[in-house]
Amino acid sequence: MHPIVFEIPGLGLPIRSFGLMVAIGFLVGSWIVGRLAARFGDDPKEDPSRYSRVLVWTVVGVIVGARIMYVIVEILRGSPTGQGFRDDPLSILYVWKGGLVMYGGLIGAASLGLLASKREKLRPWHALDLGLVAGYVGQAIGRVGCLMVGDDYGKVVPKAWEWLPFPITLRVPSPLPKESLFGSENEGLLLFATQPLMSIKALIVAFVGYQVLKRRRYAGQASLWMLLTYGVLRFLVEMLRGDSVRGVWFGGAISTSQIVSLVLVAVCTVLLARFRGRSDVLHDVRRPQPT
Repeated sequence: MHPIVFEIPGLGLPIRSFGLMVAIGFLVGSWIVGRLAARFGDDPKEDPSRYSRVLVWTVVGVIVGARIMYVIVEILRGSPTGQGFRDDPLSILYVWKGGLVMYGGLIGAASLGLLASKREKLRPWHALDLGLVAGYVGQAIGRVGCLMVGDDYGKVVPKAWEWLPFPITLRVPSPLPKESLFGSENEGLLLFATQPLMSIKALIVAFVGYQVLKRRRYAGQASLWMLLTYGVLRFLVEMLRGDSVRGVWFGGAISTSQIVSLVLVAVCTVLLARFRGRSDVLHDVRRPQPT
C-alpha cells in the first residue's frame, strides 16, 4: 500500500500508484482490444488501428463521465465536498485530487466510444462488445491502484470473520504511508478488502463477456451479459464498502452505485429477454467447424 511509488529525481515530482496502475490497465486494455479486433473484426488489417483511435475517446469518456457523476452526487447529497464545488466551480476540474464514480465513467466511455466507432465506420454495438471485454480487464488492473492508495476501502471486519484471508480481508498499515486515503481512523484495523474484490469482479465480468462473445447471436449480446454481471457483483461488493465518500442514501442503507446497479440489472434483464429469439448474421463469430 504505497500511494507514491517514487519521485522523479531532481524534480520532486511524485509518481502515484493509482495513476501508474490506471496507465498500465489502459495499455493492457489497448493490447487486448487490438487482439480482439484482429480476431473478431470485419477488417483484420485496419480494425486494430481503428479501435485504437476509438479507445482514446473512450478513455476521455471514462474520466469526464466519472468526474461529472461524482460532482452531481456530492451536490445532490449536500455534502461539504458538494458545497465546495458550488463555491469554487473550478475545483471540479481537479481530478488528480480524487473523486470519480465508476458508473459515470462507464456511461461516459460507452457514449463517446459508440460515437467514435460510428465515425470510424465500425459497427457500434459490435465495438462495444469488444471494448467492454478489454475495458474490464483494464479496470481489474486499475483497481490495484485503489488498493495501493487506500481508496474505496471496506468496512471493519466483525470478530466472527477475522479468520478470512486476503483478498477478502486486509490489515491497514500503522502508521499509514504518506497520502494514504485509508484514513487515520482505520490504522491497524482489519477491513474487508473491497479493492481486490473489485479487481476479481472485473475479471469475472471480462471472462463472461469473452465466453458470450465467442457464441453470441447478435452484436451487443456480450455487452448486455457483462453489464448484467457487473451490476449484480457491484451491488454485492458495495455491501462491504466502508467509505461514505462514494455517496450513500437513506441513512446509509444504500449507495449510489447500488441504486444504479439495480436499474442496470433490470434494464439488461428486460433487453436480454426481449432479444432472446434474435439471431443476426455475424461473420466475425469463430464457431468450431465440423471434422
